[in-house]
Amino acid sequence: MTFHRPTLAADMADQLLRPKGLMKKVRSGLFLGGLRRIGKTTFLRGDLIPTLEAQGAIVVYVDLWSNTAAKPSDLLLGAVRKTLTDLQRADSKAVGVLKRLKGLDLGAAGFKFGFSLSELGKTEGNTLAGAFSELVQLAQTDVVVIIDEVQHAMGSDDGNDMLLALKAARDEINLSPSTPGYFLFVGTGSHRARVRELTIKGKQAFNGAMSEDFPVLEIDFVEWLLNEADLGERSPSAAVAFECFVRLGRRPEELMKALAALQQAPNFVAADQDLRAITEGVRQSAAAVDLARLDELGPLALAIFGYVCRQGGQSVKKVFSGATLDDYSAEIGRPVGAEEVQKMANQLVDSNILARDGHGIYGVSDPFLAEAYTSRANVLRTLDGPRGAG
Repeated sequence: MTFHRPTLAADMADQLLRPKGLMKKVRSGLFLGGLRRIGKTTFLRGDLIPTLEAQGAIVVYVDLWSNTAAKPSDLLLGAVRKTLTDLQRADSKAVGVLKRLKGLDLGAAGFKFGFSLSELGKTEGNTLAGAFSELVQLAQTDVVVIIDEVQHAMGSDDGNDMLLALKAARDEINLSPSTPGYFLFVGTGSHRARVRELTIKGKQAFNGAMSEDFPVLEIDFVEWLLNEADLGERSPSAAVAFECFVRLGRRPEELMKALAALQQAPNFVAADQDLRAITEGVRQSAAAVDLARLDELGPLALAIFGYVCRQGGQSVKKVFSGATLDDYSAEIGRPVGAEEVQKMANQLVDSNILARDGHGIYGVSDPFLAEAYTSRANVLRTLDGPRGAG
């Protein structure tokens, strides 16, 4: 049971393969950050990759979460070798598409590369830049490298070297005035803060690349799910189900939990009302887990996060200003300095609770957590008066 998003896949493929005007910046790299469990990998593998391949692009897909014990570069090289090995076969589906769309004359064979695939990436072998350049020339088409959970490349020399190698391939191919195709890099990840940092920190290989939020699921997914669930007389309206889906952070698994509970619950009132009540229970359970992550970091973390939430939650400045430090000190009952706050802000970013939007500028990574925090703070303020959290 898989929900497909063909329109989104077609639009994204068009933006990648045929960018216009200022959108040509996509050739510098595209990074998409999204919350956990919102369907990123399902979309990539089930919709975007098939659409790109159907339009003649050669796609290399790597999921760095698939084997966290392996080096990122080994996972990438394995995926590249697998793709190139397939292109050497005469019966390769990709070769057939390229022959049809590009008019390539390969006879009855597949591609023949001028380097050893087994030695690719090794000291004596061809570089990734060299391999991709030769592939673009032979195939006369675009090469798209998609790295899922790209944030796992950060924090290690191997991961950083891998990204630098991909940047070298991008520059060698895309800066050539006569290139018959482009090198396109797409990085996605559930750690929104780290994914964004890959494009805004000067030392990062893809500094200056495009960074966007991953497109969330809309009401058409909810309508599809209700049809698949076939709840009969217990089926809620699509509008209310979508309202509940939004309340659950647009996470498909959480909505499915709520619908399963609705199906099994006694028929007290109308399905819409029951689903709303069940949704709040599921939401509070999920919020408790997320809030526990924040609570574990301690009072100062709560004070900083609360400040960012109260300032709107996005692109918040003055996190380290003198007045703000005084507010933190008053809230936690002891003096705090800018250095301590900076260290805690870094921990919040590392925990994917805050995202660094620029130098000294922060935003909330997950609006669901921000709302849960604010709701709890309001309850505590009502119960405890001015001593309440938040």
